[in-house]
Formats: sequence, C-alpha cells, structure tokens
Amino acid sequence: MSEPRSAPTVGQVVLGKRLQDLRERAGMGRDQAAKVLHVAPATVRRMETAEVALKIPYVQLLLRAYGISEAETDAFVELAEEANRPGWWQRFHDVLPDWFSMYVSLEGAASLLRIYEPHFVSGLLQTEDYARTVMRTGAVGKVRAEDIERHVALRMERQALLTKPDAPRLWVVMDETVLRRPVGSADIMRAQVDKLLEATSMPNVTLQIAEFSTGHHPGTYGPFVLFRFAVPELPDMVYSEYLTGAVYFDARPEVASYLEVMDRMAAQAATAQRTKELLRDFRKEL
Repeated sequence: MSEPRSAPTVGQVVLGKRLQDLRERAGMGRDQAAKVLHVAPATVRRMETAEVALKIPYVQLLLRAYGISEAETDAFVELAEEANRPGWWQRFHDVLPDWFSMYVSLEGAASLLRIYEPHFVSGLLQTEDYARTVMRTGAVGKVRAEDIERHVALRMERQALLTKPDAPRLWVVMDETVLRRPVGSADIMRAQVDKLLEATSMPNVTLQIAEFSTGHHPGTYGPFVLFRFAVPELPDMVYSEYLTGAVYFDARPEVASYLEVMDRMAAQAATAQRTKELLRDFRKEL
C-alpha cells in the first residue's frame, strides 16, 4: 500500500486528477484498475484524490493498462517523482499542522489569491513583530517560545511568494476592525501600516478596506481564502479556518457562493486608492 504523508503537494493533486481522467477515458472503473495492481479499489481512489503519495510502480502499471504510450508514461513518471518531493515548508513540520500544510502548498501554486480578513492583517502582509504578537496572544494552551519563532519564520518565508518572477496576484479585503484593534504597541502597528502601504505599490497586490461606515457586508461570518490556479486540472478552491483546523471546498456550488460574496464585498469596500488614503490617515493617528 502507498505510504500516507502529512499533506499532499499540489503536484500530487494535479497528477491524481490526471490519473482519474486517464482511467475514465480508458473506460475503466476503480474496481478494474485495482485488479491491475492487486489492491483494494480504495487504494486507487486514494491515489486519485492525493490522499497518498504516488507510488511509481503503481503509476507505471496503471498507465500501461490505460493504453498510454511509453514516452508519455516516462514523462508522467518524471512529474510524479517531482511531485513526491517534500515542499520547502515541510522543513517546518515540527510546528506546521497537517491541515495548514495543504494551504501552503496551494498558496505556492496559485495564480490568484483572494483573501477576506475580518480580524488580522493577512499573513502574507504581516511584519515580523506583528506576526509574533499575533502568535503569542492567540496561542491556545502551552506554546514554547521557540515554537512561536518557528511559526514566525515560516510566515516570513511564505512572503517571498509575492516577489518571485511568476508571483501570483494577491487581492485582499480586510475589515476596518483590523486597523482599529491594536496588536502590540503603537510602534508595531505603525510598522505594520507602513508595510501595508508598501504593499499597495506592488503591481500584483490589491488591498481594500471594508469601512465601518459602509455597514454590514455578506462576508462578516468569518475569514476565507479563494485560490485560483493556472493549471486546468485544479478547480478554484476555498479555504476556511476555524479554531483547531480548517476545511477546503472545491465543489462548484460552494466555491461560486464564496466568489459571489467576495465580489460583492470588493464592490462595497473602499477602492484601492481610497484604501491608501485610509492607511495614511490611520498612520497619522498612531
């Protein structure tokens, strides 16, 4: 049986979906594919849904059974070997929950991230001191100081995503509450607002503030992230976090609902230019 691991890489998700597509094009059910491998149908399902790593001998047997040419099989195997390599974030496995490991993988592969934040500055835009303060005050139970520093280091390393050559587009809507509720000292908040102002000048970043004066909006139930990918095999996905974990949605009706809410919030929130003015005004108040 294929060995499970903490969370799939995006490459494994993509190739799993391709395996399923090739099986269906070959007119084979999972029961038939399982007979090729002499395993239970659940093993085939787990490979296709990226619940386990792609075991190369299994992949080769399946592709042969699906009528795939030797050259195409070799190319697929090369991709599978690459997909099975641990992501950079797995260096932080000692502090990274399984449910968030998937998030970091998706974040790194997305071409567009649309984020709604009602409580804190988005992690991709936080300063180190702001992130450290959030970690300390938000920790549940006993958390060692060294673990908090590991979390902060991971968050800072994730931010390199925004300046890489093929950087994704980041579009954040955050409530005015994020600014009005202080995190740490005035110096920490000033530095954080400065970083947000810097982010507004980045060509791939759009930041909007949902002002109190505009009243209630449809996203006030909680934070969420919508991922869009350039890879056609990956559908839009939504991430929603709660106190001890998170859920991922990729069903079209659910994702469409989140997309509609995000569009309505963006239309109601301050424009990008107005947001710059709000940040400058708030900076003067600190």
